Amino acid sequence: MTISVTILGTGNPLPDPARAGAATLVQAGESRLLVDAGRAVTMRLAAAGVLPPMLDAVLLTHLHSDHICDLNDVITTQWIMSFEPTPLRIYGPPGTAAMVEALLAMLALDVRYRIDHHGDLTWEPMVEVHELDAPTELTIGDATVAVRSTDHRPVEPSVGFRIGHDDAVVAIAGDTIPCVGLDELCAGADVYVQTVLRSDLVTQVPSERFQDILDYHSTVEQAAETAQRAGVSTMVCTHYVPGKAPGDDEGWRSLAAAHFDGDIVLAEDLTVVTCG
Repeated sequence: MTISVTILGTGNPLPDPARAGAATLVQAGESRLLVDAGRAVTMRLAAAGVLPPMLDAVLLTHLHSDHICDLNDVITTQWIMSFEPTPLRIYGPPGTAAMVEALLAMLALDVRYRIDHHGDLTWEPMVEVHELDAPTELTIGDATVAVRSTDHRPVEPSVGFRIGHDDAVVAIAGDTIPCVGLDELCAGADVYVQTVLRSDLVTQVPSERFQDILDYHSTVEQAAETAQRAGVSTMVCTHYVPGKAPGDDEGWRSLAAAHFDGDIVLAEDLTVVTCG
């Protein structure tokens, strides 16, 4: 096994007691990468056996609140569980540095309280932010990371990640419609993780705000077409919109299977997929 992918949260912005927010853990060799940091991410990390001080980096696909709302918990927990000053590396699109600066300002009182109380805690949280201009390539420990632009407009820039180790490749797309950058991320990948929505269900909801989401997320069918076009081995569906109801797996799976002849995984929180 060279890459293990744990879908930490499969929910969407609406609270769901059974689903945490958008977050995926990729373990590539000895490297541990957290992609996005949605609601309850630290609880799901703990359930997966990886605590924040064990992370080599946090990768952010975009700055929508449901993908970053518990980044503060990752930062705080990494800080208070570390025995010596250790930077948390965060990679994301332009705008990430300003967001993290504001987040640290929000945490300023908490930081002061903890330093005043704990004699051995003499440093503030150390966060090392790297803003990414796609396309670009990174090496993080054992993992190679290719960064490509995705299309989640008017949220821009947004990016996806192609994470490799040895001969294994995982594409983490985030929220996007089909686009050239997504095809580049997915080309020949072993595993492709994609936010998916059901347009047949969304259009039944009498809410203009809810139906607005149709134009900037991939439908199940579009994600399957991307997977087929790219020659992906396994497509992993997550971040269901609307939330996938219990017992409705076949409804989602059949839409994908009509366009993709590889393996289809309908993820639940803490689903693990391996490759390599």
